[in-house]
Amino acid sequence: MPSNRLNPPGDIPDTGIPEPLAATMTIAEQHEWHRAYLRRHSVSRRNFLRGTAAAAAVAAMGASPFAGRAYAEDARLTIGGRHVGFGADAASQLRFSAQLSRNPNGAKVFLDHGTTPALGGSVEAEVRNLVTQIPSSDGGVLAAEQFYVHAPVDGLPGRMPHFYRWRTSDGFVGEVRTAATAMPTMRNAVLPFRFTMMGDQGTDEAPGQPAGVAPGDYDDMYYKADNEPTVRHADNVMRQIVAARPDFHVLAGDIAYADPSGAGKSPQFVPSGGKAGSGFDKFNPYVWDVYLGAIEASASTTPWMFATGNHDMEAAYDTNGYGGHLARLDFPGNGPAACPSAYSFTYGNVAVLSLDANDISYEIKANTGYSGGAQTGWAERTLAAYRADPNIDFIVCFFHHCAYSTTESHASDGGLRDAWCGLFDRYQVDLVLQGHNHVFERTDPIRAERATKVAGDNAIVYPESDGTVYYTVGGGGRPRYEFQPGSKETYRGHELADTTVPNSYVWTADGGKQDEAAPWSRVRFRNYSFVRVDVRPGFFASEMDVVAVDEYGREFDKLTYRRAVRA
Repeated sequence: MPSNRLNPPGDIPDTGIPEPLAATMTIAEQHEWHRAYLRRHSVSRRNFLRGTAAAAAVAAMGASPFAGRAYAEDARLTIGGRHVGFGADAASQLRFSAQLSRNPNGAKVFLDHGTTPALGGSVEAEVRNLVTQIPSSDGGVLAAEQFYVHAPVDGLPGRMPHFYRWRTSDGFVGEVRTAATAMPTMRNAVLPFRFTMMGDQGTDEAPGQPAGVAPGDYDDMYYKADNEPTVRHADNVMRQIVAARPDFHVLAGDIAYADPSGAGKSPQFVPSGGKAGSGFDKFNPYVWDVYLGAIEASASTTPWMFATGNHDMEAAYDTNGYGGHLARLDFPGNGPAACPSAYSFTYGNVAVLSLDANDISYEIKANTGYSGGAQTGWAERTLAAYRADPNIDFIVCFFHHCAYSTTESHASDGGLRDAWCGLFDRYQVDLVLQGHNHVFERTDPIRAERATKVAGDNAIVYPESDGTVYYTVGGGGRPRYEFQPGSKETYRGHELADTTVPNSYVWTADGGKQDEAAPWSRVRFRNYSFVRVDVRPGFFASEMDVVAVDEYGREFDKLTYRRAVRA
């Protein structure tokens, strides 16, 4: 049956708006509700929660630069949560970001950098102050502020290491680390390279702010009965990504999970003497502190490139709920102005597009249509330009919701099929990487909504004639989903003779579900995993291996994509 709700329960962050109201409001409308509420409930900055919750989350492990008295305003200013990304020209631009332990109070922050560990150059960083105010169940406001620093570095040589460290004017000096720009997109410059991907990550640690947060409230450690509750799956996947030593990493949305919606939990922040109210006090910005610390081992040296998912629409902030992301992260900024997480970059002979599926989803409509069609128009122009470029062999698109998947929870979204899959056919997109469903699933090559051939483990796909392969890689750390009732897993060593799912469904424009069989579902693996993509550029033919890897490093599926190089 069609649904009148824009937002199914638990599928967008609960930022303190009563649930019956939030269910029928767009993210822009929710943000306006926040503004009106805050005009009636002003908060003095003296009453803001202070400091950075990353300290409490990792201090026990002795790994945090925020350890000790990090919350105190008179404590030494420190820097952590370092992460790096590409600029619009990935071969010459890096974007360095990090988090401050407290308000810098006039202290300046610098990025020292250079082509050797001796550094030699320095740039003053931009400080972005992120203020979060969430209605609380006692009729008040829970308020917090966080501080992030950003430093762009341009004019770098392609695929060369660049050394850097963070420093403050009042004495903090971080350790020297290194990151590298992308390989130039020129046929005589290309060499083999690797990237990794997953989605739906979260963190295995609970934040330390506000007081009273317990393990399991805001982290991934609340697993269902079929999981071992002491296994830290997000950490396991992170270790495998670090071990893979990718040249860059892409994450297909649902990044930090700063509220526990969908977790089967209902923790409430209630001031002393207050009374918990249904639907209030769930969103917690300090989860982001823990998250940035958790990915730092990889993200401080490997460019991480993010798409946005439904749990990333945070209505406490402007810009259609992405204002928090703009404070914490750096996007290349070469996509449509309305969509900060829609962008593209090239690495050698591969073009990568990040798309915001929230804009076209039929399932979760809080931001559906917010770009007014600008994103889809930009995607078509960008795909056409890349496919016409003789230096580009493979085109990869990544986003959150699934055009093709068969889980019981979300299955397939017809909005993506209607808006984008025809473009993927027209411009011969090789690889589509999706999240949203907390499993691994791979299709056979698809064109015009039909599988063109069987592509089992270790098969070779010729995308020009065979079509596009769709991957669901939502096993980055969040508790896993079920496939459709009666549908079994099928993967290397456990293959089914017939992999068809007869009882799946696709979301329709009216918010309903249309039953469909899924003969295109080739690999299904219900556990934690990521994909490793090894690209071998050539002068006559180029190849790309896409390998599925579980949280312990075991490979369970592989396809090779092969394209003739155009003159």
